[in-house]
Amino acid sequence: MLPAKNIFSYRKYWASRFGTAPFLPMSRAEMDKLGWDSCDIIIVVGDAYVDHPSFGMAVVGRMLEAQGFRVGIIAQPDWTSVDAFRQLGKPNLFFGVSAGNMDSMVNHYTSDRRLRHNDAYTPNDEHGKRPDRAVTVYAQRCREAYKDVPVVIGGIEASLRRIAHYDYWSDKVRRSVLPDSKADLLVYGNAERAIVEIAHRAAKGEHPRTMRDIRGTAFMTDGTIPEGWVMLDSTTVDEPGPVAPHPDPYAMTSPATCASKDEPSPPAPLPQGEGGKAAEVKVVHLRREIPRNHPRERTVIRLPAYEQVKDDPILYAHASRVLHLETNPGNARALVQRHGDRDVWINPPPIPLTTAEMDGVFGLPYARAPHPAYGDARIPAWEMIRFSVNIMRGCFGGCTFCSITEHEGRIIQSRSEASILREVEEIRDKVKGFTGVISDLGGPTANMYRLACKDEKIEENCRRLSCVFPDICKNLNTDHGPLIQLYRKARSLPGIKKVLIASGLRYDLAVQSPAYVKELVTHHVGGYLKIAPEHTESGPLSKMMKPGIGTYDRFKAMFEKFSREAGKEQYLIPYFIAAHPGTTDEDMMHLALWLKANGFRADQVQAFLPSPMALATAMYHSGRNPLRTVRRTGTEEVYSPKGLKQRRLHKAFLRYHDAENWPLLREALKRMGRADLIGNGKRHLVPSWQPAGTGLTGGEGARTGRKHGQQKFLTKHTGLPPQPSVRDGKPAAPARRAKPEAARARPTGNKPGPAKRGKGR
Repeated sequence: MLPAKNIFSYRKYWASRFGTAPFLPMSRAEMDKLGWDSCDIIIVVGDAYVDHPSFGMAVVGRMLEAQGFRVGIIAQPDWTSVDAFRQLGKPNLFFGVSAGNMDSMVNHYTSDRRLRHNDAYTPNDEHGKRPDRAVTVYAQRCREAYKDVPVVIGGIEASLRRIAHYDYWSDKVRRSVLPDSKADLLVYGNAERAIVEIAHRAAKGEHPRTMRDIRGTAFMTDGTIPEGWVMLDSTTVDEPGPVAPHPDPYAMTSPATCASKDEPSPPAPLPQGEGGKAAEVKVVHLRREIPRNHPRERTVIRLPAYEQVKDDPILYAHASRVLHLETNPGNARALVQRHGDRDVWINPPPIPLTTAEMDGVFGLPYARAPHPAYGDARIPAWEMIRFSVNIMRGCFGGCTFCSITEHEGRIIQSRSEASILREVEEIRDKVKGFTGVISDLGGPTANMYRLACKDEKIEENCRRLSCVFPDICKNLNTDHGPLIQLYRKARSLPGIKKVLIASGLRYDLAVQSPAYVKELVTHHVGGYLKIAPEHTESGPLSKMMKPGIGTYDRFKAMFEKFSREAGKEQYLIPYFIAAHPGTTDEDMMHLALWLKANGFRADQVQAFLPSPMALATAMYHSGRNPLRTVRRTGTEEVYSPKGLKQRRLHKAFLRYHDAENWPLLREALKRMGRADLIGNGKRHLVPSWQPAGTGLTGGEGARTGRKHGQQKFLTKHTGLPPQPSVRDGKPAAPARRAKPEAARARPTGNKPGPAKRGKGR
């Protein structure tokens, strides 16, 4: 891996003399108390300000403060007026803009494009405190407030929209967020390295729009490729076939030159430099010989232009595949994509933080509480993580529907054991309301702590999209020993009664370490453990890059064995996704039969939401599989459930036990030729008759019928006892307070017993 400057090795800015703020200021009055006449950097964010390392704006703000800069925060401003963006005055260096911990569109709308009525990142769960496409709106308002102040955008919304991307809510391919926001610089991924360098260079007088050499950033250019660089044509990576002509001279080759894979395409016209002189750029092809002495760090891949991918799904899938192949910091090359008469240039991903740097980031002086301006208001996202500890970053799973890899990368960045234990003690000693229970030691996953490739050279050159699909890579270290030791030390700290694991468990890794599963099940499960098989059928699982259901069965057997040995009654909470690309009605029917056989009931279900830039989103939009070579002909086609009626049907299969869904399921089963699953026996999926007052579309009668008659009917006709439901993979009531009867559901036809019992979701 290329060497990177330690983020704590910079000489501190002169304003460090002001010391550390108890909270980063949100008002001029707070600035006055700190003795500040101005802010060097102002962060504008769509979340409420919680000074905790689980919130991006707090990490960035405290990181910049540690470098000596005066940092103010404008949280959830009124975007309808420019006045809110002037409340802290004019920043000396730049505005930093983020939508918050979530993409604003995901925050606002469900997978069925319905408006959500709450916002966990807002005081009192109030909806409507941020605009749609918040990064763009905030950046434009910052520019209106102070026209000459640079604007740097970041956070997950900017990160996932750094390139031309399919937008589910408008059902079209949108431009990169850079030209829409008119920002000077975009920072993607975890931003510590980039934002620290940007701040110090800005302090020395350099404008962010001229910073072109910082990894993990993207910016707009006039099309000039730097002298001495090699530009590669991406269309030979997957050879998608003829490309529609594009009038821009910087676009790819003409259709005729791409018709044959055996004939090399001529170089694209050279971009013009200053004064109309052609820049000295050599255009080569990815499957042709690249100069051996030419470093990757001076190579840029030209993707199909925005104007091409927006109208050509094949090229969109191709561009998505190339982008994902260029995400390993050890070998990734820069990318460039034409937008109108300008280019979006994306530098390679940032070098991951070392353990010492991770410790430094999480050891900053966070108040570990919401800003006092919110008073007694409840912020649900803060309540959820206030007693939890993040032990690592990144995920090498590569699930196609997930945004973690696109944002945080595949390389695991772990904190030291000592740093984690210090944070546990800090929670114990400082956080109000702590009862002795740590709610989670985890991160993007529960059990990737300190897992990495066995050989740094192999890791540096790897181009795999996942380290665990279709099988666990033989070069991956799966030793859970350090995590077991961490668990033991954490729970042995004075004042710590219990340490729970709430992050999603990667069970295909866990089964490689029975000792870890035993440790987890014996000491760190509070009655329920959530895992995510996502589906049972090979079709959708292969498009998700998830392991087969057999791996789940092996983990379940281990979980139940160790639960019995510990004398505990504990249950798994599996997550499943409806309407994912590659899923047919038959797949959902088989999943429903599996759920019933195992005694699972889902109260609320998760339907696939095509998030920007994800590989599954490319499948959804293009109908092609970007996990394989993308060509005009011969490429694997992927079917995606898109219509509202079919998406409802897929969700109905997950809630096969709900009488409201039975008319829809009966109709579908008859159409599928599976009317044999309709009947009143335990082997049937849905009954042949309907309880009074159910099967309506949400009227009062439906609610009354469900409340008073459905549980009795279910018991009679499904063989399952009455059960309160489990919402979104979480028990209706915490296990420590009461044990929901759902936990006592058991597979139909099996004898009662801890090992045989299923679990509602």
